[in-house]
Order: sequence, then C-alpha cells, then structure tokens
Amino acid sequence: MEGKTVKESRLFIVQQMTQADANLAGNVHGGTIMRMIDTTAGIVAGRHSASNVVTASIDRLDFHSPVYVGDLLKVNASINYVGTSSMEIGARVEAENFLTGEVRHTASAYLTFVALGSDGKPANVPPLILGTEREKRRHREAEKRRKIRLEERKRESEEQE
Repeated sequence: MEGKTVKESRLFIVQQMTQADANLAGNVHGGTIMRMIDTTAGIVAGRHSASNVVTASIDRLDFHSPVYVGDLLKVNASINYVGTSSMEIGARVEAENFLTGEVRHTASAYLTFVALGSDGKPANVPPLILGTEREKRRHREAEKRRKIRLEERKRESEEQE
C-alpha cells in the first residue's frame, strides 16, 4: 500500500454561525462546535484511508473562548499518526469576527478514527509520509498520546473484571 502525505488529506472548513447554532445568550453551542470538529476530522481520515471511517475517541476538548452568532467558525484539521487501521487527526478551531478582523483560538482536539472495509470491520490504512519537522514532531507527540490511550483502555478493562 502506497503512503500518503499529511498535505494530501489536510482540510480547512469555514462556516458562519447563525441563531440556529446558538443559545439564548447568543453563544454558539459547544455541541455545534464539536460536530464541526468531528465532521472535519472525519473527512481528513476518510481522505487518507480512502474508506469509510468511524470516530473511536476524542482526546480532551477544552473551549478557550466563546463563539458568537455572526462569527466565522474555522476548523483546521490534519493527520498526525497512522496505525494499522486507526488514525489520529488534530483539529484547531478559531472564531473570527470578520467585521473587526479579531481571531480567537476557540478549541483544539485530537480525534482517533478507525477505517472500515466493505465488511464493516477495521481495514488497513496507507502509511503516513512525514515531510516537515513540524509533521515529525506532531507524529512523535501523537505516538505518546496513543500509548497513554492504550494504557488507559487496558487499566479500565482490568478494573471491569
């Protein structure tokens, strides 16, 4: 299976937030932002694997600043790590008031997706070709997060026995 670069699957999505996305105070619902993160990251994973994908986990999602009605919500996502059938996608979310030009870092998250074959079972994904020093650093950091996730899963499984 031929590898793919980070650049081949990277994606940047922008959507203006409306009243339908907000609560009574005019703040955009966290769930709306989460959905955009999941959708954008899922497209990146699907592009890389050229298959259907499912979200396996989302690592810590902290909201740093509010998003308001009228803001442009910008989600930038790229692949950090590839396993046999799983992929870690990093997402950075910014809100932009396009009238003033103010840009706020709203949230960041790491999502793990699993590629599925036509039988609905995990399928192999192409290896990741790392080019820049930044991509290599993000890959090393993703490997550390993966190790922690696997250790936590093992510990949870042992506690349930």
